[in-house]
Amino acid sequence: MAAAIKALNAKIRSNPWTDYICSTHFWGPVSNFGIPLAAVMDTQKSPELISGQMTAALCVYSATFMRFSLAVTPQNWLLFGCHLINESAQLTQMYRYLDWHRWGGKEKAAVAKAAAPAVAVKDAVVNAVKK
Repeated sequence: MAAAIKALNAKIRSNPWTDYICSTHFWGPVSNFGIPLAAVMDTQKSPELISGQMTAALCVYSATFMRFSLAVTPQNWLLFGCHLINESAQLTQMYRYLDWHRWGGKEKAAVAKAAAPAVAVKDAVVNAVKK
């Protein structure tokens, strides 16, 4: 049995493509892509749910590992791409967090929410007059 596994491993490792697919240079970034996918999906959620501390930590984490992915030999471009997407998404989240909590986004949303019933009444009156 061990000889069969050793022969299979030698066959896999002899082909550069299958050798790459069976390496940590491939599976590390693939398994790590859950973080940027979640970050991109979170850009559609309310900014009041964003944690500023966690977003800052993930920005530092992604920047660090983007650098690491180019420092290893051979360079891991799949890992670099994974962390580039995550860095972009986290910077977007950080902007949304700052806009909501520091730059008046919360107040603008409250004003818009308060004005919504008045706009609805105005539209109803305009529609009634047109009939």
